[in-house]
Amino acid sequence: MTCCIVPTLRYRDAPAAIAWLCRAFGFERHLVVTGDDGVVEHAQLILGGAMIMLGSVRQSPFDAVQTTPAAVGGWVTQSPYVIVSAIDAHHARAIAAGAEIVMPLAAQDYGGKHYACRDPEGHLWNFGSYDPWADPAV
Repeated sequence: MTCCIVPTLRYRDAPAAIAWLCRAFGFERHLVVTGDDGVVEHAQLILGGAMIMLGSVRQSPFDAVQTTPAAVGGWVTQSPYVIVSAIDAHHARAIAAGAEIVMPLAAQDYGGKHYACRDPEGHLWNFGSYDPWADPAV
C-alpha cells in the first residue's frame, strides 16, 4: 500500500501566499493553475520530497468545509510538521521573511530541534529536525 499525506490550505490571497511560502520556507512551485480572473484554482508547492496543495478562497464544495484561520478567529485544528535538516538556517529564513514565531526554536527531549510559526494568513506551521521515520524505535 502506498501512502502519502499532502496537506491542503486555503488563502484569501493565494498568489501572495505562494510567493511568501517560497521565500520564507523554501517551497518551490510545482504547479499553479489560475482561472481567467487570476484566482488560484489549484497549486502544488514542494519542499524536498514533501508537497502541499493550496488554492484561493472561493465558493466551491471544498470551501464549504474548509476555511482560513482568519474566518474562525485565528484558530486552527491541524498543522503540518515539516522535517528540515538545516533547522537553524530555516528558522532564520522564516524570521527574516516575517513569520510570526509562536514557539521558539528549541531542542526537544525526544531529539532534534523544533519551532512553530504562523504565516501571514494565520496558518500554523511546525518545522523540526527530528525525523520520526529515522528513529530506531519506530
